Amino acid sequence: MHRRSFLSALVSLPALLAARSARADGGARLESVARDARGTTLTLGLTHAPFAGLGHGDDTVLVFVPAHYRYRRGEGVAVLTHFHGHNTSAERAMAAHELREQLADSKQNAVLVVPQLALFAADSSCGRLEAPGGLARLLGEAVATAATTGRITLGDSAFPADAPPGTVCLSAHSGGYHAAASCLKGGGVEVRETYLFDALYADVEAFRDWVVARHGEPLHRRHKLVSYFTEGGTTEAQNGALRAQLAQAGVVVAHEMREGELSRRDMSHAEAVFVRTGLWHTAVTWESNALRDVLYASALPRHLPTTWFASKDGARPIERRR
Repeated sequence: MHRRSFLSALVSLPALLAARSARADGGARLESVARDARGTTLTLGLTHAPFAGLGHGDDTVLVFVPAHYRYRRGEGVAVLTHFHGHNTSAERAMAAHELREQLADSKQNAVLVVPQLALFAADSSCGRLEAPGGLARLLGEAVATAATTGRITLGDSAFPADAPPGTVCLSAHSGGYHAAASCLKGGGVEVRETYLFDALYADVEAFRDWVVARHGEPLHRRHKLVSYFTEGGTTEAQNGALRAQLAQAGVVVAHEMREGELSRRDMSHAEAVFVRTGLWHTAVTWESNALRDVLYASALPRHLPTTWFASKDGARPIERRR
């Protein structure tokens, strides 16, 4: 479904709030299934969702399984977990930032998990994800519930309910930074890579310490950070401070003052990548295919051919989604 069509089809805010409040903390269950050529989106209600039975009282977690996904026992279920920003919902963020489309286009053999954070609120708290092991519990329940409730719908892209976790990566837009930082500090899951999209407002030390903890390790063991930021705002200053701290610690850092200056090889091999973009805050994640490109350059498994790496050196081409 096209991004704008998806947004226009969403129910009104009052109805959405009432429905979410009524079903919060009601046990793991399937709410709805949507399927198209790109894959299957499962809307779940989970007991380990960030605010299930707490605060904002919403237990929604979206799980998207690309049509090309194929479970391989040796790699477990690889997951990209995305944390949305302020004043939105998981559904709106999924559509507005074209998360499904970019994961599908990247051809990575991974599923997407988008938990509902503070519902239509200017609030960076993350409920149950603040507690030790919060991310592990969320992903374990999300994978098991999606496998069980979607086993028929998923078809060839199905995976077993007891599948072990595979490579885990995080992404965050705007106010989702705190959920990402909390998961890095005590989520109970070994996170391999983190992508921030104009999101570094605070918690700089959490991201710094996480990268430095695996500095110098081989590609298959290191921690990698990619951070996009807009010009002249709070995030630019915070990114400058973090970049300097990481460089001082000996981390291999790549940065560009204009999006597209770095090569695809740079994006793949640096331990920390900083990208200054001229896009609006709301467009950073999707308009220039930023999420798709960091996924191409990621440690996530991929078994399908791609021409993305055909030209690894020199300034990389920027391909806009509109």
